[in-house]
Amino acid sequence: MQAGTQPVGPSAEPTTDRVLTVPNALSLLRLLGVPLFLWLVLAEHDGWAVAVLMVSGFTDWLDGKIARSWNQMSKIGALLDPAADRLYILATLIGLTVRDVVPLWLTLLLVGRDVFLAGFLPVLRRHGYGPLPVHYLGKAATFNLLAGFPLLLLGEGDSVVGQVAHAFGWAFAIWGTALYWWAGLLYVRQVRELVAADREPVTT
Repeated sequence: MQAGTQPVGPSAEPTTDRVLTVPNALSLLRLLGVPLFLWLVLAEHDGWAVAVLMVSGFTDWLDGKIARSWNQMSKIGALLDPAADRLYILATLIGLTVRDVVPLWLTLLLVGRDVFLAGFLPVLRRHGYGPLPVHYLGKAATFNLLAGFPLLLLGEGDSVVGQVAHAFGWAFAIWGTALYWWAGLLYVRQVRELVAADREPVTT
């Protein structure tokens, strides 16, 4: 869950309750690709794993484009899209940690952030709010992580290309991790602001 200081309220609600939309179908397709991607990583079919991740990234961009252009933003889509991003990050972390491509501390740092933020969901529900809108910092963090991990995967070779991919992969991964936590802290601040606003006495 990535959120910041975006407005929350009726104006921020998805525009439709429809489930059968093109963007939702693309998000579902992305979700179905997660176990395939994880298997490819664990089986060390790195080229195919990167290809699946690239297709996932393209469909992520496409479903957002279609949702805005065709006015098909929906409540289920607002849940499916970030869920797919999070699952791809988790699947990548599991696969790369098992293969010793990324250290365990990085995996714990990223997973720990999501576990920490999950504790705020009951607070939101208690005050009548659902998951908060995705913040642009969260989107930037996801982009960096999902760009960096495949480069780390490709950087396993000893070639010059592999060494360059490894360097760029770590640059994306470190910057993405910093943004991931920054977006999380903004999310915490927004939750606190919402709770504080609800507790203020109503004056007439």
